[in-house]
Amino acid sequence: MISIKKYAAIDIGSNAMRLLITNVVEQDNKETQFNKSALIRVPIRLGQDAFTVGEISEENIDRMTDAMKAFKLLMKVYKVEKYKACATSAMREAYNGKDVAAIIKQQSEIEIDIIDGKIEASIIASSDLHGFLVTDKTYLYVDVGGGSTEFSLFSDGKIVISKSFKNGTVRLLNNMVNDVVWHEIEKWIKCVTEQYENITLIGSGGNINKLFKLSGKHQDKPLSYMYLNSQYQYLNSLTYEQRISELGLNTDRADVIIPATMIYLNAMKWSGARQIYVPKIGLADGIVKAMYYNKI
Repeated sequence: MISIKKYAAIDIGSNAMRLLITNVVEQDNKETQFNKSALIRVPIRLGQDAFTVGEISEENIDRMTDAMKAFKLLMKVYKVEKYKACATSAMREAYNGKDVAAIIKQQSEIEIDIIDGKIEASIIASSDLHGFLVTDKTYLYVDVGGGSTEFSLFSDGKIVISKSFKNGTVRLLNNMVNDVVWHEIEKWIKCVTEQYENITLIGSGGNINKLFKLSGKHQDKPLSYMYLNSQYQYLNSLTYEQRISELGLNTDRADVIIPATMIYLNAMKWSGARQIYVPKIGLADGIVKAMYYNKI
């Protein structure tokens, strides 16, 4: 006997909004499968508002509202039976974040849960990672967003510790991350990984997904530190326009991909990792699983 449910997750990030629709496949005496049915990404850079002037602009409120109305209709068409919308750094730091959420609820009938960094890290950590976790190895999971980066350490197939830092791509573009934050991240990574040997990174986020796609590697193969560093140097040698025209990057990806790569490289350097796996999972995947297992 097989049962298929349709769940959806809305991730309102600092660089973009995403709607993920997932088929949850249940079979007798088999592990539940979570198969992606559709992913829609809308490039509304809320962090540019929230981190520089402290509020979401009227223009972006209108764009968000339109996007959420569209998401509502798409979920109806796909016959989604359960969904949740979560907002991260930009919405929680904008002083009008709660007001914006109220406007969107009134206009689109979608309630937004503005989550803190700790909850964000725990939801991301609940993503479908079992296919990448070898029980006798240790992994540092790194999810780079526009406003924050979430780190989770896994050992023996279980999560050991998670932490969120206010260091994201949009903040870096606006020179809003000082040396103190970088030192805190370095100290934390070195502290939590020092007792383990042979750390391997797992990376999530749109930027590392794009870097992996550009590599042409198969999904089960990792990227090396040397490869990632060479790509960082190459991207830095190109202008913003060249990254769009020669590499085919989206306009809202061509600038943030460089600071994102820098975060992953530093995480590898400070943890001693020489390889990074990219399973293409993130907050939205974690939301779906957390809903299914009644964790949120």
